[in-house]
Amino acid sequence: MSAIASKKSRLPLPPGDFGLPLIGETLNFLGEKNYAQKRQAKYGPIFKSHIFGSPTIFLSGAEANSFLFANENKYFEATWPPSTQTLLGPASLVVQGGTFHRDRRKLLFQAFQPRALASYIPQMEEITQRYLDKWEKEENITWYPEVRSYTFDIASTLFVGGDRQTHSEVFDNFENWNAGLFSIPLNFPWTRFGQALRSREKLLKEIEKIILARQQTEQLGEDALGLLLQAKDENGQGLELAELKDQILLLLFAGHETLTSAIASFCLLMSQNPDICQKIRAEQEQVHLKFPLTLDSLKSLTYLDQVLKEVLRFLPPVGGGFRKVIADCEFQGYQFPKNWLIQYQIGTTHRDRDFYPEPDQFDPERFNPERAEDRQQSFGYVAFGGGLRECLGKEFARLEMKIFASYLIKNYQWDLLPHQNLEIMSMPTPRTRDGLKVKFFRRF
Repeated sequence: MSAIASKKSRLPLPPGDFGLPLIGETLNFLGEKNYAQKRQAKYGPIFKSHIFGSPTIFLSGAEANSFLFANENKYFEATWPPSTQTLLGPASLVVQGGTFHRDRRKLLFQAFQPRALASYIPQMEEITQRYLDKWEKEENITWYPEVRSYTFDIASTLFVGGDRQTHSEVFDNFENWNAGLFSIPLNFPWTRFGQALRSREKLLKEIEKIILARQQTEQLGEDALGLLLQAKDENGQGLELAELKDQILLLLFAGHETLTSAIASFCLLMSQNPDICQKIRAEQEQVHLKFPLTLDSLKSLTYLDQVLKEVLRFLPPVGGGFRKVIADCEFQGYQFPKNWLIQYQIGTTHRDRDFYPEPDQFDPERFNPERAEDRQQSFGYVAFGGGLRECLGKEFARLEMKIFASYLIKNYQWDLLPHQNLEIMSMPTPRTRDGLKVKFFRRF
């Protein structure tokens, strides 16, 4: 045995508890509020557990993130829980690795280049205004499910096209599929995973119909589906139908679930911080913001950028990311055995007092050029992940959030309705327990 291997073998595993036989702490992880924070308070920033059938090490902080992202494909590779991998599909970008992942990422990025983003703005604005008009008429709304419908409408319009009737039919199956993404992978008719598998098959049939219909048209279109139908890899090959379906399903998920949480969190936090709403309006007036919007006019909203960045720090839509250990390694005096999972924590990283003074205070000013608290150390701010796996659609997400916020703040107000539970539920993404009930009305 080499000296290095001998040294590593003597390093301890991180402290922690594996939980129950077979299921470990999976149910705690999925259902327990502040799961990671409680264990970090007990064991420290690095601890072990057992979730989704695998021994797992939890990490938190900028230094840990830097170690993780710098050693992608050396010590670690991206992975997902078994339920997520199965439901996203074998061809999905997020379950691929190596050169295949790199090449496919280049292809999919065509749907998120500045030229593509600029082309999305008119439809984003039209859908945004349609929903705002609807909410104004209804007056009293439960906002979270409404925002889910809104983000899905935008994602399905821009990523697959089709009419509103098609979107409505796809939406129910999509919701059932989405509910099983992070679940125990038991395939029975009564389990979330089993129901999600059947919804996946129905979704893929609908997506296939849309793809085949589009291929029969003279103009393939400039939405994401049109761009992917025209995309070629370095060998001049396009995407096969089976892969195209998985990639479109991934885009629908990426453009819907986390954005729903982020936008709903923005609505909640603005209702609790009306002074910040007023500052956003003041900036709109100061830059003479004109509607319809453009990429250039949106770039001028620097204070709104700070607000949205703070929303994603304060209530990040994704609690963490998964990696698999592909070679034995060590970090901060602990061994990381091969084939274990790693879960890096976004929420606790964003509340590190070494970088974010008063982390429990909602304060957009922490991101102004003078303070720039997120730039004190690499990967201290990881709302969109980091490294080779940083979120491909992050500029799409920022664009949608800025358009929604700009229209909402300029013309509307809302008041939280009484007698509702505003406790934040964290799985699969943060949302208020009662769905954020508000009285919605136009500003005069």
